[in-house]
Amino acid sequence: MPNIRPVSDLRNYKSVLDEVSYGSPVYLTKNGRGDYAVVAMKELDELNAMKSLIKELAKGEESAKDGWISMEEVEKRLGL
Repeated sequence: MPNIRPVSDLRNYKSVLDEVSYGSPVYLTKNGRGDYAVVAMKELDELNAMKSLIKELAKGEESAKDGWISMEEVEKRLGL
């Protein structure tokens, strides 16, 4: 079950931070609506790395739509 707290709980931020762990963020609401999430730094780093990887894979997929090149062409471009 998600850990949801009002943003006003940040007045006692230590209690909020104590509840944050890898895979278990604390969601903060503002005026009754979800607005923020507090996540463990390691998890944030992994999410950012995954986002970058997905972007690079999308670029590769897009370039493949232009057609594949032969192994001979790859070797030629690499100077082999």
